[in-house]
Amino acid sequence: MFKSYLKNTESEEPEEKTYKIVRHFQDRNIERPVIAEGLTLQEAQEHCDNDETSSRTATNQEALERTKKFGIWFDAYTEE
Repeated sequence: MFKSYLKNTESEEPEEKTYKIVRHFQDRNIERPVIAEGLTLQEAQEHCDNDETSSRTATNQEALERTKKFGIWFDAYTEE
């Protein structure tokens, strides 16, 4: 029985981890929307490295309006 367990686990390919982007707000009463799902680690990191994914560094109109409406916010990734 132990051998068959090892045999089955050896033949299984490890699943590639995926990540999702969640928008966080300083006000904990605001729902945290999922911005993207099914990303590779590199894609998630690239998204979060973008200056437009934080109220502190964003300069586009949409982000500025979000900051005015909701206060401090940022995007972060987490494993799915």
